[in-house]
Amino acid sequence: MPVTHDLYQDLSCTKEDILEKRKQDPRLDSLLNQYSQADAEVVAAETAASDAPTDDQLKKLKQKRSLVKDKIVQQLEALTLNGR
Repeated sequence: MPVTHDLYQDLSCTKEDILEKRKQDPRLDSLLNQYSQADAEVVAAETAASDAPTDDQLKKLKQKRSLVKDKIVQQLEALTLNGR
């Protein structure tokens, strides 16, 4: 059964650390919201029974989620460089 992706584990950060940075940075907050949406779309597609997406559609949804995660990583790196 598909489950939501554990972003915090992938980022090697605690949920509390990300939440603190999220409060301080609107861009990070926006990216995390986008990630949550993209992850929900992947999970919904993976669990769909009657209107299941094609493999290609599912692959595109996963790529979208991955691109947002890459942007989150870049934003976190920028925050670290700026001392936040």
